Amino acid sequence: MLALVGAREPLVQPQTCQRGTVPLKSLARPRLSSVTMTEKETNTHDGLIPGLPEDMAKICLALVPRRHFPSMGAVSRRWMSFIDSREFSAVRKEVGKIEGLVYVLAAEAGEKGCRWEVLGERKNSAIPPMPGLTKAGFGVVVLYGKLYVIAGYAAVHGKDSVSDEVYQYDARLNRWGALAKMNVARRDFACAEVDGTIYAAGGFGSSGNSLSSVEAYDPQQNRWTLIDGLRRPRWGCFASGLNSKLYIMGGRSSFTIGNSRFVDVYDPGRSRWEEIKRGCVMVTSHAVVGESLFCVEWKNQRCLSAFDPSDSSWKKIPVPLTGSSSTRFCLGARGGKLLLLSQEEEGGYWTMTYDPAAAPGSEWGTSELKPSGLCLCSVTIQV
Repeated sequence: MLALVGAREPLVQPQTCQRGTVPLKSLARPRLSSVTMTEKETNTHDGLIPGLPEDMAKICLALVPRRHFPSMGAVSRRWMSFIDSREFSAVRKEVGKIEGLVYVLAAEAGEKGCRWEVLGERKNSAIPPMPGLTKAGFGVVVLYGKLYVIAGYAAVHGKDSVSDEVYQYDARLNRWGALAKMNVARRDFACAEVDGTIYAAGGFGSSGNSLSSVEAYDPQQNRWTLIDGLRRPRWGCFASGLNSKLYIMGGRSSFTIGNSRFVDVYDPGRSRWEEIKRGCVMVTSHAVVGESLFCVEWKNQRCLSAFDPSDSSWKKIPVPLTGSSSTRFCLGARGGKLLLLSQEEEGGYWTMTYDPAAAPGSEWGTSELKPSGLCLCSVTIQV
């Protein structure tokens, strides 16, 4: 769940088309095992690029720099459909062009709200404002090159209104769109992606009641489906997808006093919930690197808690005093490393990195990536 986002701006239209040339002589054509060309597609006059075989045309489009993707999407419906597909990412990965971009929700100065921006080593770039009302208590998930902002609540006529709305930001085409609404409006809930499905669990409902309901979103069908719920209502919690399972931790439960240490684990393969009792409580930020979950707890911002799902064990990782004088961090991930983004409003703070695969003594470093304001949320999108 997250605090604040949104604007009353219209959806962004595609930009005008631009052309570029791509040298192909030195490029070895990768095997596109997922491509099955029909008789129509083998006709080079009707393909993505007239005169080229379909597989070579897909390589050409995948080699174009990402800043031109919105313009490319305006060329034709076929180009837009390909750029918007999972296959496009697969081809870009095969030709070595896939990029992991860090997007953050940063608070603007003077309590003017907040905005999503993509971090760069030289400068950051704001993305179009999300449509709809300014919200709090929403969920954020990344799946197949897209950012999903789910539910939450907004002030309507002086009263809090819990939402069932879902918006999607396409990082390739640089535009927002509305998706199917949830079955249950909710706020302050847990959400995560597991093997291509988005799950939302618990939270508060529209009447202020605590929820145990869970629903799953299928991006191919654009549909939310209610599944077996939690054993008890739970709110203010967070979720992570690890080893093809959904882990829900933290927050509060109607069956516990204070914050809950119980971990609800859902196995989609068996459609079954189970419970472990070694959870992290009062977590202010979390991120997954590889198959490990890293958390920052409210009571100790100078120590990371790392969860290993293989044996449900935790270990503590002290944060060095050098590299940043900030004591509050928002966690993110990029390229197999953990990012510790400053949550201090003043400037002069470094972004720290932690590499769990590095040799002992060399795990910590710094990065030039830096939010323009207080970092509320961080995600990485493969483009």
